[in-house]
This record gives sequence, structure tokens and C-alpha cells, in this order.
Amino acid sequence: MEERRIDPLQIIGMILIFGIFTWMMYNQSVSEVTQQSTTPNQETTTAEKAVNPVIERSQQSVDVAEVLPQSNAVEEIISLSNNVLTLDVSTKGGLIKEMSLNDMVNYQDAPLYLINKDNNALNISFTTVGGQLLQTKFLMFTPTVTETSNRQQLRLRATLDQGGFVELVYSLPKEGYRFGFEVVAEGIDQSLDSSIPANFSWNMEGFRHAKSAQYENRYTQLAYRHEADKYSTLSATGDDEEVEKDVAWVSYRQHFFSSILIPDVPFEEAILTSEPRTDEEVEDSEFLKAFGTAASLPFDRNRFKASFDWYMGPTDYAVLKTYDENLFESISFGWGVIGWINKSVFYPLFSFLTGLVPHGIAIILLTVIVRLVLSPVLYKSYVSQAKMRVLRPEITAINDKYKNEAGKRQQATMKLYGKAGVSPMAGCVPALLQMPVFFALFYFFPIAYELRGKSFLWAGDLSSYDVIADLPISIPFYGDHISLFPLLASVAIFFYTQQTTGQQAQPSQPGMPNMKIIMYLMPVMMLFFFNNYASGFSLYYFVSNLLMIAIMLVIKNVIIDQDKIHAQIEENKKKPKKQNRFQRKMSEMMDEAERQKKLKR
Repeated sequence: MEERRIDPLQIIGMILIFGIFTWMMYNQSVSEVTQQSTTPNQETTTAEKAVNPVIERSQQSVDVAEVLPQSNAVEEIISLSNNVLTLDVSTKGGLIKEMSLNDMVNYQDAPLYLINKDNNALNISFTTVGGQLLQTKFLMFTPTVTETSNRQQLRLRATLDQGGFVELVYSLPKEGYRFGFEVVAEGIDQSLDSSIPANFSWNMEGFRHAKSAQYENRYTQLAYRHEADKYSTLSATGDDEEVEKDVAWVSYRQHFFSSILIPDVPFEEAILTSEPRTDEEVEDSEFLKAFGTAASLPFDRNRFKASFDWYMGPTDYAVLKTYDENLFESISFGWGVIGWINKSVFYPLFSFLTGLVPHGIAIILLTVIVRLVLSPVLYKSYVSQAKMRVLRPEITAINDKYKNEAGKRQQATMKLYGKAGVSPMAGCVPALLQMPVFFALFYFFPIAYELRGKSFLWAGDLSSYDVIADLPISIPFYGDHISLFPLLASVAIFFYTQQTTGQQAQPSQPGMPNMKIIMYLMPVMMLFFFNNYASGFSLYYFVSNLLMIAIMLVIKNVIIDQDKIHAQIEENKKKPKKQNRFQRKMSEMMDEAERQKKLKR
């Protein structure tokens, strides 16, 4: 049986994949959400309880005599609706009590809410001359609804004892996920200390929408953009708080859905917070992370006005890209070249394919295209392996001759490579070029909104895991179910690894890993990683490995001529080889190391 050479790429690639997947998927050092008690005679919503530090820091250091009392008027709920969303706004505090996306459902086939059950808290506060704190969340408003040909408008007005008023205005266009919000105040005796501005705070807990709360929580994150074109995020895994200047927008991203606040004038300074729940808490809760934004708004003694826009809808690149503020940056396409590949290559290509065929078929076609494009890289890698197999007997002879002399063994091996015109890294470097593509797809499939709710074969939702059997217990890191696509992908990985490593015995070189162990470890590792992952990616990985096996067999058995390669190597050996500067330096270093070793003896 032909003895196959260990491909360095197999070692490097598997170690890289194992390390990066472990860091990306299971380094979830989240802490419990802080719950703090409320002050007497004040109502605190669920969202406010989750992010009390934001509310505390948003209040200026002034002596507050009392909170202005609320009216005894009866609360009303006013509904505004357009073609894609419905808002239910309360006259008490002017809060959005419910916000649902029309014709969309969650994993339980129930209406899909972004706001419901007090998970949303909004408050604007003013400090008066008498040291009182006027807060909109405690005011009772009188509603007025007007409708034009292109929008609905809800105007909420609260008249103050001193003759002034506070007004909140919601403007909902006939179409789209973006709507306006405005705050106007007049006749408030603002504190004589002009340095005390009005305070704005918006706190929200993300609703759970997917059957795997842990998976959804992994892609739930606060993102924001500076006015100076700088995009940033808070930690997705632990408590995080940042004080940022010139904030152009803030996005509370809940995986496939986002609530984005866009101030008309960027916040001069904003306190942004994110507080997660543990995986165990998330699975038993309706909510994911809690987010908070607190900022100061300029305010003079005569009139106050602040305008905002809200986007509340799908985290869909096609929709978000239509807005001028670069809202699409809130989508996690990946860092550096990975993000560029996703936005410039995979997203437009996949959108084109899904316009022609069903989404599952589109994934298969995408896989075929990727494999064909990368096949020249694969070819170079296999040619390098073939050359190394030709040299294998001579390398084995060198290893036996210098069994106890590592320096001489390495020198002789490098000399053989030089004479034969073979580089051991020639197959590794081209194959490593595939890594950005692999990790780009690793990022792409979880954020591909187009896959949400799309079925293929037994997978009911390609954006989530598929289930062929439920387990009576939950296995750590694996879950309480069996997904078939990851299982098929793992089997394909096993056969591909077997073809590339063969019946490899324990490596003769000290420190080299046993490829038999890796051959069995890799599929098991992938099975655990992808059991709770998007089934669309598992489908891609399964088809990709099948194609790699087929391409590899064609290259090895049809394209590559082993005898021709052997003849070329023998011809190279006959030609005089002149060492370059690097090779000379390496040879000198190895000679010196060997000399020092002899001196020590």
C-alpha cells in the first residue's frame, strides 16, 4: 500500500480550526444580570431593572427634592400600523408598550415582538429651578392622532402645572421599518445652572425569537457608530460599559432583528451598556441580553427639542443598506478580509442564486462555485504532496542514518529538498489561502437573514439547527437533540481526512502529532461544534467535503502523473543548485548549532 506523506496543512489547519472554534463558540464567560431594588412609590420596568447602572449614571449630581407626581388619568393604548409593523403606545409615560412585526412569527409560531411585557424603557428628564426632577415616564399624556397620505402621527401632550408642556411625537410612514420620534418641551423652569442638561435614557431587553436561545444570544450584541466613521461593538459575552463621544447611532441587535436609535444630532457623549444572562438563564427566559443607552441633551431655558429615528425590523443587509447612515455596519460580517469577502462576494452571489432557486439548492450551488474556484489551490497542494511522496524513501533513509543527530538530519533533509527543487511548504501555503474563505462562510451563514424560516429536506429552518431525534438528556456542549446535517458533514470530514492522511503510523519525527488521532478527533469535534449551529452551514460543509473528495480523486488519479513528477525531480537533482542568501544563513546556523552541541559533549 502506498505510504502517504503527512501534509503540514492538515496539522496547522486542524489546530487553527480547533482553537478558533473553541474561542468563537464556547468562550461564553457571561455573568448574571444585576437586579436592583426600586425606590418607593416609583415604577420600574423590566428593562430598567436590568440596566439600573445606566439610569443611575444618567442622572446629574443635583439634589432632587421630589419626583413630580403623575396624574390620576386613565391609561390608554394608541395603535399605529403600516405595511410591516404595529406600534402600541401608552399615554402613561409615552412608552412603546408593544411593537410587533406584521406577518412574522417566532420559533413557537407566535406573533414576533421586539417590544412587549415591559422589556422597553424610555425616559427624558429635566431638572427644574426648585430642584425637582421632571421625568416623562411618570407623566400622563393626552393623545392626538392625525393621518396623511403618507404617514400616521401620534402627538402626546402633558400639560405642566406652571403652564408649560412636554410633547412626544411618533411619526410612522405608510411603509418601512423606520419611524420618527420627537420630544418638545416648553415652559419648564430649567435650573439656573445652565450646565445641567436634559437626560435621555433608553433601556431594552432582547426578546427570544429562536429555538436555540444560546445560539441566538451568541449573535445578540450592542453595536454603535461614531460620527467619524468608526464602528464598534460592546462585548457579546460579558458585562460591558463604554462612554463614547459623537455617537451617530446605537443598535440593539437581536441576531436576525435590530432596534436602532438614530439621533438627528449625534450624542456628544453616551453611556452604553450590555449585560448578558448565563446560558442556563437564557434557556429558561423570554429575554436575552439587556442593553442601555444614556446621554445628555442640550437644553436652554426657553424651549427644548430633540429628534430621533428608530429602525425596528430585520437585520437584513438588503434593507439596512438602503439607509444613508451605514446601518448595515451593525451586522457582524466578520473582521478584516473576512468581512470584505462576505459583503463583496458571498452576499451578492448568494442573493443572486436565491433569486433563481430555493435556498437549499442555492447553498449547494454556492458550494460548487467555491470549490471550483479554489480547485487550482487544491491542485497545487496535491502536487506538492505527490512530490513529497516521491522523496519519502530518501527522507526515511536520512532519518535512519542520522537518528540521534537532529541537526545533521535537518541539514541533510533541507539539502535533499534543495537538490530536488521541492519545498515542504509549497502545499501548505496555497491551502492556507482557503482559510479566509472558510471563516468568511462561518460568519456568513449565521447572519444570512435570507435563510430564516427557509426549509430544505428535513431541515425546517436553515438558519437554525435541524432535528431528526430528541435525546432524553442534554449532553454538555452537544445538546438535547441529534442534527443530521452535522452528522453527515462529520462523516464526510472523516473520509476526506482518511484519504489525505491514509494509514499513517505514529510519526517518526519527535513532536509530530499522530495523524490517526487527528483523523478521528476532527469529525467528532465538528459534530459537537455544529450540532447547535445553522443547518445551512452544515449543509455547505457536507457538500463541500464531498466535492473535495471527488476533486482530490480526480487530481490524484487522472491529472497528476506520478512518473512524470519523479522524472522531473531526478532531473532537478542533476542540475547544480546555488544556495540563496537565506539558505546559506540557515545552513550556517545549523552548522553552528551542531558545533556547539559537539563542544558540550
